[in-house]
Amino acid sequence: MLEVSHVTKKYGKTIACDDVSFTLDSGSLTVLLGPNGAGKSTIIKSIIGFLKYTGTITVNGIPNKTSEARKIMGYIPEIPSLYPTLTVAEHMEFIARAYKMTDYKGRADELLDRFELSDKKKKFGDELSKGMQQKLNLCLGLLPDPQIILLDEPLLGLDPHAIKELKKYIEEMRQAGKTMLVSTHIIDSVDMLWDRSVIMQGGKVRANVSKSEIDGRNITLEDLFFEVTEGIEKQDVSMSENPESSEAGEGSAE
Repeated sequence: MLEVSHVTKKYGKTIACDDVSFTLDSGSLTVLLGPNGAGKSTIIKSIIGFLKYTGTITVNGIPNKTSEARKIMGYIPEIPSLYPTLTVAEHMEFIARAYKMTDYKGRADELLDRFELSDKKKKFGDELSKGMQQKLNLCLGLLPDPQIILLDEPLLGLDPHAIKELKKYIEEMRQAGKTMLVSTHIIDSVDMLWDRSVIMQGGKVRANVSKSEIDGRNITLEDLFFEVTEGIEKQDVSMSENPESSEAGEGSAE
C-alpha cells in the first residue's frame, strides 16, 4: 500500500501541490486525472522521492525515500531521459545492474520484443525517434518488475501498436497484483480496467472515487471529470466577477 498524506509542494511562491492526500491499495490500479498543470507530475515525482515537500508519503508503512521503499517502486517518467552514447541493450543492462538483477536478459528481450525494439538493440539513445525513446523508457521502467509502478503520461508519443501493447501489459500487471498509478490528462485513453480515480486541478485533489461509485451514479469517468473541473472553473470565474469580492480585494491590498 502507498499512502500520500497532506503533501504540499511549492516552487517559490507557486503551490504546485496543495495538501494532497490519497491511498493506493495493494494490487489496485488508480488513474490520476487532471488538465495540464494540475500537479500530477509533481505528486508523482514527490512519491518517487525526487522532490522535497511537506507532508508524508509511505510505502507499506516505510518512508518513500528509504532504500527499502525505492527497491519496490518503479517510475516511468513523462519525458524519456536517455544516455546518448549508450545503446538500447546497454540501457537495459545499466538498469539491471542498478537493481542488482543477475538473470535479466530473458525479461529484457521479452520487453524489447513486445514494444518492437528487438531490432534496435545496437542503436544509440540519440539515434532513436521520439516514439522509440518512449518505448525504451517503458522497457527500462518495467524491467525490474517492481511491485508499485508509477506511470506519468505513459501513452504520449506511442504508436497505436505500442499503446495497445502497453494497455494489455498494464492489465497483466493488474492481474498479477501490482499496485499502479497511471497519470494522464487524456480521458479517452482510460479505457482499461481501473479501481479508483483521483482527479486533480490547481494542485488540489478535487475528487477521489472508486469505479463502483462511478457505476452507482450511472455516469462515466468523463462525465465526472468535467462535472468536477468545469464546476471549479465556473466557481473561480464567478468569484472574480463578484463586485463585492473585487472591492474587498482592492481594500485589502491598500
